[in-house]
Amino acid sequence: MAVDAEARWEPVLVTQAELGGWAVVTVAGEMDLISSPAVRQKVHEAVADGRRSLVLDLAEVRFCDSSGVGVLIGARRLMRSCAGRLRIVLPERDHGDGAHVNRVLAALGVRRLFEVFPDLAAATDDTARPMSA
Repeated sequence: MAVDAEARWEPVLVTQAELGGWAVVTVAGEMDLISSPAVRQKVHEAVADGRRSLVLDLAEVRFCDSSGVGVLIGARRLMRSCAGRLRIVLPERDHGDGAHVNRVLAALGVRRLFEVFPDLAAATDDTARPMSA
């Protein structure tokens, strides 16, 4: 039985909000070659609007390929270039959808480059400490 490729594709949902002085870009779905430009655009829009404190909430990301990892590294580079702060929300390695992203970043050896928090409340709390890599 053949499966229609379009029937399997689920679009990414990227939203932006503000919480406690942080710009929060929430991503749900898949971060791949098709959807990663939407995430990159939201990050650039936040910076263009003068935001220098950014949280990428990836707790609902089910899949992330090299394009998605590239967006994360690009976001880190962009925030550093404007003296900004970047935090990422990812559940622990074995809990929830975002755990896939956590495993991918760890496998590539780049997870240590990011300040990772288990939830949005911790990520937007200036006194919270990131999870260890």
